[in-house]
Amino acid sequence: MAHLQLTALAGGADDEMEEVALLGSYDVEAGAVDEEAGMRRVQVRVAGMTCSACTGAVEAALSARRGVRRAAVSLLQNRAHVVFDPELAKDEDIVEAIEDAGFEAEILPDSTVSQPKSQKTLSGQFRIGGMTCAACVNSVEGILQKLPGVKRAVVALATSLGEVEYDPSAISKDEIVQAIEDAGFDAALLQSSEQDKVLLSVSGLHTEGDVDVLHDILKKIEGLRQFGVNFANSEVEIVFDPEVVGLRQIVDTIEMESSDRLKAHVQNPYLRAASNDAQEASKTLHLLRTSLLLSIPVFFIRMVCPHIPLVSSSLLMHFGPFRIGDLLKWILVSVVQFIVGKRFYVAAYRALRHGSTNMDVLVVIGTTASYVYSVCALLYGAFSGFHPPIYFETSAMIITFVLFGKYLEVLAKGKTSDAIKKLVELAPATALLLMKDKEGKYLGEKEIDASLVQPGDALKVLPGSKIPADGFVIWGTSHVNESMVTGESVPISKEISSPVIGGTMNLHGVLHIQATKVGSGTVLSQIISLVETAQMSKAPIQKFADYVASIFVPIVITLSLLTFLAWFLCGWLGAYPNSWSAETSNCFVFSLMFSISVVVIACPCALGLATPTAVMVATGVGANHGVLVKGGDALERAQNVQYVIFDKTGTLTQGKATVTTAKVFSGMDLGEFLTLVASAEASSEHPLAKAILDHAFHFHFFGKLPSEKESIKKRKEEILSQWLLDVADFSALPGKGIQCWINGKKILVGNRALITENGVNIPDEAEHFLVDMELSAKTGILVAYDDGFIGLIGITDPLKREAAVVVQGLKKMGVHPVMVTGDNWRTAQAVAKEVGIEDVRAEVMPAGKADVIRSLQKDGSVVAMVGDGINDSPALAAADVGMAIGAGTDIAIEAADYVLVRNNLEDVITAIDLSRKTFSRIRWNYFFAMAYNVVAIPIAAGALFPFTGVQMPPWLAGACMAFSSVSVVCSSLLLRRYTKPRLTTVLQITVE
Repeated sequence: MAHLQLTALAGGADDEMEEVALLGSYDVEAGAVDEEAGMRRVQVRVAGMTCSACTGAVEAALSARRGVRRAAVSLLQNRAHVVFDPELAKDEDIVEAIEDAGFEAEILPDSTVSQPKSQKTLSGQFRIGGMTCAACVNSVEGILQKLPGVKRAVVALATSLGEVEYDPSAISKDEIVQAIEDAGFDAALLQSSEQDKVLLSVSGLHTEGDVDVLHDILKKIEGLRQFGVNFANSEVEIVFDPEVVGLRQIVDTIEMESSDRLKAHVQNPYLRAASNDAQEASKTLHLLRTSLLLSIPVFFIRMVCPHIPLVSSSLLMHFGPFRIGDLLKWILVSVVQFIVGKRFYVAAYRALRHGSTNMDVLVVIGTTASYVYSVCALLYGAFSGFHPPIYFETSAMIITFVLFGKYLEVLAKGKTSDAIKKLVELAPATALLLMKDKEGKYLGEKEIDASLVQPGDALKVLPGSKIPADGFVIWGTSHVNESMVTGESVPISKEISSPVIGGTMNLHGVLHIQATKVGSGTVLSQIISLVETAQMSKAPIQKFADYVASIFVPIVITLSLLTFLAWFLCGWLGAYPNSWSAETSNCFVFSLMFSISVVVIACPCALGLATPTAVMVATGVGANHGVLVKGGDALERAQNVQYVIFDKTGTLTQGKATVTTAKVFSGMDLGEFLTLVASAEASSEHPLAKAILDHAFHFHFFGKLPSEKESIKKRKEEILSQWLLDVADFSALPGKGIQCWINGKKILVGNRALITENGVNIPDEAEHFLVDMELSAKTGILVAYDDGFIGLIGITDPLKREAAVVVQGLKKMGVHPVMVTGDNWRTAQAVAKEVGIEDVRAEVMPAGKADVIRSLQKDGSVVAMVGDGINDSPALAAADVGMAIGAGTDIAIEAADYVLVRNNLEDVITAIDLSRKTFSRIRWNYFFAMAYNVVAIPIAAGALFPFTGVQMPPWLAGACMAFSSVSVVCSSLLLRRYTKPRLTTVLQITVE
């Protein structure tokens, strides 16, 4: 408990306060539900909640259920507390209400002790190839969610990834892959949350004999549950018990038992995904080249050759019943249509088979109509002698332009995930393992794959190399560049016991470190996971695009048919001059070209890409600036923030209590007074106690300690054991302070309430001095000894240097800052005045912070909460947007929507500004996508033709369609140029 006030619990009472804080998102009465006659109270485990919006949805669903009196949901506990009338509702109704809201529910036993499920739910990340628009995403998600055992499925078009939560006892990952492939898409598992399964790439598997050797080795490894060797890809998937055998031991055993013929390496899922992206881009480029090489001659024969007499006459020569020029075009276009364009036919068939439509359907309809008409016209001319115009070049050019657009789109979408790639590249590939025997004697060092580092390993880090895992220094001194996490370019000094972060750069000396967190447990991996999760999420605004995409293609096909019928009937009835259709020989062909143009120019992809690409770029940019966003919904809410609530201690202040004043109001010597108070506080674990102890120690022993830090530590421990007085009957008094006995006399250290309750009179001089301290933002601690007042101590927590400027900046942005603290009113108002906050809520207990937020939310205002401690977690969950300071606790970070990694309040402004810029860009994306379709479809339908005589040929319509989605992705990529707002700009200050 880091608050600078004596109302915080000390010592043994901490656990009680933490419990109140964690449950603080419940209603005030939730902990003491009235036991009215006939009322039933249940605890329900709710799975699937990710943010405060989820808890609101569950609460709303429960409250709307008949018979429910009260419902409160805790995000941190993943529980709902429900009070209902058993005559009007049953337990099953409560579960059904939560499940109808989109979450999983399970009634907990009366003991309220969570019972573990028989099977854990796994989260698998799958690569899904072949998706082209939002309709494809909806189709895949729908199929996955219908599979037995699948709890949740989210598919992202921009990354071609799908995340599936499933019960491994009901469905396997191979069955999920098979279901996706049956839907017409490529699929492969990239990674899973299952900790004891890993994919190894094995070099040296050249023959079946090598496979047999590998089989024999793996069978002998104790703790290896199962394995499967893929000879074609030189991979082996293993499932092992990490309690019995380590991954490094498995890899070493493979190499040793094969006499180094076989080398095993852990496959990096991110590198594998990057390889798949490169393969997709390469495959698309190959198809584009083939299509272009075949389409250029077709276009040349159609547009250029008729103007070259010699070539023209040669092409008009007959080969049997066909003209040579027409025959050449037929052969070339057939290859483009059915070999290069096969992917469109396959994708369209699979989409239609599952009752959905997408861009591939439009491409197939447009190109097939043009191709079939041209073949019919060619055959008619060959056997009748009358040669109507043919449009083979239309289908060929459409396919070429669409492939060109898809290739550009693949490249552009790859840029949106650059943030992940850069984060992954921060992790070193190898590590130097210090090998020791059982007695701890140094045997040598060995270079190993960084993914094989295990907790407890001793690692050597050379100057200029990256630290391979989170841990602490066990030997050596150096400076480390931790700017990837802290944002500070100044190197951090490291010595024995100093913590180190994996992925940071060791600059000068050699370090020996002991790994404490490896793999997914490291800070870097958690950052990557947060960014990935955010990029997988959907912003609520995307629901609009998903809905439009689901009805877009049927509407376009209908418009295409109406266009054809309108032009054809008008021509048949003579409503327009025959000269209009003279170039195409008849009104049927004239109408068909307009119809094909409408089908081809419409683009659902632009709508589908508008939101996810922007969210992907924004989350990546945020990570680069030290702001981790947990999803598109958090981005969307943050743009409308009207109130920002700041916790005081550790958020607005540095969270480091220091004694600034010590004054004696009796005949006691100051040194004797400090010794007395330090002895009493030595038994307390409160942060204020530590500050008093440090101050007293330095008062007595300043200049009397050795210079080396290790020596200081040992000497300080020796002095403390000899210097402090013996204490008896120590007790912490929650919300007041402490009391104990020293030299047979009672000593009290605490606030006014503690002193006055014990009948001790506070002198007027001390009272005035205390008030002056509180007015200057200091917390006063009063001391009484042997039933008499002897003195007081003033403690302050310095403000962060940027606090006042950030508060002023928020005001300039139209955001109202509020400070909520448990400190006394005078100190709180003094701090608020110093930073420029007018709205102050003081003496608020942790559970009350969430109530403050709810009071501001009553009128529909969007409230953000910035905090760092366990006691801020309920408030972070209750707020519309929770922002956790990165140096805060894991629970606070878990409850928040934003994590400000660099512990800098300026990032609050960055978070709000980034969300505003992102959604401004999304709105522009939607505008461009909608405006494109609204303008392009009428033009393709010939709306301007009666007035200008301008007709858009289908191949040009295909080019427009191809570039529309590319333009939206490029629009989102402009967010990569985002720069943090300079406070001088926000405050409109001119710097000379």
